[in-house]
Amino acid sequence: MQLSKIPKLKYTDGDNFFLLAGPCAIEGEDMAMRIAERVLEITTKLEIPYVFKGSFRKANRSRVDSFTGIGDEKALEILAKVSERFDVPTVTDIHEVSDAALAAQYVDVLQIPAFLVRQTALVVAAAETGKVVNLKKGQFMSPESMQHAAKKVTGTGNEQVMITDRGTMFGYQDMIVDFRGIPTMRQYAPTVLDVTHSLQQPNQSSGVTGGRPDMIETIARAGIVNHVDGLFIETHFDPANAKSDGANMLDLAHLEKLLTNLVAIRKTVNSL
Repeated sequence: MQLSKIPKLKYTDGDNFFLLAGPCAIEGEDMAMRIAERVLEITTKLEIPYVFKGSFRKANRSRVDSFTGIGDEKALEILAKVSERFDVPTVTDIHEVSDAALAAQYVDVLQIPAFLVRQTALVVAAAETGKVVNLKKGQFMSPESMQHAAKKVTGTGNEQVMITDRGTMFGYQDMIVDFRGIPTMRQYAPTVLDVTHSLQQPNQSSGVTGGRPDMIETIARAGIVNHVDGLFIETHFDPANAKSDGANMLDLAHLEKLLTNLVAIRKTVNSL
């Protein structure tokens, strides 16, 4: 896959990593615009290719009363407005076959959630839209097994596929990142490290997922050193009151320092 194939993606001729970043879920237009504007300001300064991320619906919830979204069409329209106002590509995750054609009308990249990446019909439906497809590696899958998920996309004639590692289950309530998997998956497609989801602590007795945001820079630095093509970071200006995944999101106030450090590391790695 060539990054230049993603519509509106800037700085693709450089040697920087690319970034998928934004809130876990679209909570409203104002919050989405506020986050997109700030992330774009930072990535423009650092010449990082940037894709705005936001889920139009959250289908994978521990509790039945958890926030799932503000309405599909409403959230998708906000994603389209973000793309139009800031001239950036957007990515959202899909959960059902019917979501593929719907979301493809509004966004540039369709993301397959980790729990669903083995669902052949869903992956093929995303690929057949002609959009870029981002495959989240299942927490229960080996890096080697992701070649078969990637082939489900390319088998439709759509070569625009990337793989995202989001950690592997370690016991019941923790994740680890096996950095040995990065060079393996890069053989199949450009590989992204989902920093914030890798730091989730799922299956809490409260039904609300925990996390370790204090470790975000540690994991991100290791990813850059190990040659990931891109990073995935969920960020919010008020994580404590975010309606989804607030426990593992990066506070937007810390994003510029983090990315500045990571760009410096990337330059060093590229010079070796």
